[in-house]
Amino acid sequence: MDDGDWLAKRFEANRTHLRAVAYRMLGSQAEAEDAVQEAWLRASRAGTDGVDNLGGWLTTVVGRVCLDMLRTRRSRREDLLDETPPAAPGDEPDPEREAVLADSIGLALLVVLDTLAPAERLAFVLHDMFGVPFDEVGTIVDRSPAAARQLASRARRRVQDSTVPDTDLGRQRRVVEAFLAASREGDFEALLDVLDPDAVVRADSTAAALGAAPELRGADAVVRRFAGQARGARLALVGGAVGAAWVVHGTTKVAFEFTIEDDRIVAIDLIGDPDRLAALDVAKL
Repeated sequence: MDDGDWLAKRFEANRTHLRAVAYRMLGSQAEAEDAVQEAWLRASRAGTDGVDNLGGWLTTVVGRVCLDMLRTRRSRREDLLDETPPAAPGDEPDPEREAVLADSIGLALLVVLDTLAPAERLAFVLHDMFGVPFDEVGTIVDRSPAAARQLASRARRRVQDSTVPDTDLGRQRRVVEAFLAASREGDFEALLDVLDPDAVVRADSTAAALGAAPELRGADAVVRRFAGQARGARLALVGGAVGAAWVVHGTTKVAFEFTIEDDRIVAIDLIGDPDRLAALDVAKL
């Protein structure tokens, strides 16, 4: 296998992670795909001579691409701020479509991230969500590690002040894994431990038609429904966050989107609508 084939194979192995990074940075599935493709072009041109940690290096490459895209987006918004005319009748945003896109990252977090400067957003996403060291973050934003730490700290305060759901993927994974394990084993106590007392489960019409309850409220109701169940659900990356998916013959039938606060599940959204599933970009973990 030549170097080009080896790099292509390793890049594909890292694609899900790189897409998750880009998705959190950009909040758009289409832009995330564009960023990952541009990262591949840059990586293939640069080669991997002297690269010891390929996964970390690729994360750095996609981070640089996203930073460029965020800066371009911000500049365009500033240029158009005083020039954009009022929307004409029929040109208003489509609330349903925007809701579908917002579901893919979490509306609260997306709104807060959009208020951050590009460098702050990159520092927060890469370090707090994906554990990238500050010396590597600093090289992307052309700052010292200490300055990169300050960028992330400012962004973190903005996010925390906005009371958004937990954005730590490692913590999300532990909570979701505990929920799935307790569900399969029918462990009532373990399920109660991982659920907020006021937890809610909501299913869209497609998921409900497949047998899910349209809505459950309260931890007790959720436990009664899920104990001994979820055997077909597998851990998955759902719109850049840790969730689960029920997959049949390679096709995702239902995605489980979890909202987690303080290491407890406060909501589970069961999504079966094909258009929403496409927007969520479900991938195996």
